[in-house]
Amino acid sequence: MDVTPQLPPGGQLIQAYGDGGFRIGGQRHQGSVLVFPQRSVAWAVTSMADLDAASVSAVLAETPHVEILLLGCGPRIAPPPPEFRRALREAGIALELLDTGAACRTFNVLLGEARRVAAALIAV
Repeated sequence: MDVTPQLPPGGQLIQAYGDGGFRIGGQRHQGSVLVFPQRSVAWAVTSMADLDAASVSAVLAETPHVEILLLGCGPRIAPPPPEFRRALREAGIALELLDTGAACRTFNVLLGEARRVAAALIAV
C-alpha cells in the first residue's frame, strides 16, 4: 500500500528542520519561516518574545483564509503573548502550540488532507 501523501502541485511539504533552518519543497530556508500550502516566506521571529500582532500579518492577509495556524515554538512549547493570541482569535484562526518538530509533522499531515493550514515555525 502506498502511503505517500498526495499533495497538490506546488504543495510545500516540510522535509527537514534543524541547524537553524528548514528544507521545504526541496528548498533550504535559513531562519524562521511561515509556511502556507503553496509558498514559504522568511519570518523575522527568533523567539517567542518576538511575537506580536504584526508578526502574523501575512497569515491574517492570506487568501484563501487560514483556518489553523500551527505555531512551532522552538524546542519547547511556550505560551505566546496575549496580543498574538488575540489577533488570531479575532480573525477566526485556530492556534495550535507545538514544538517546532511536531509543528512540521502536523503541517504535512494537514496539508495532505487539503486543510487551510499555515505554520509559523521558529528555527531550531
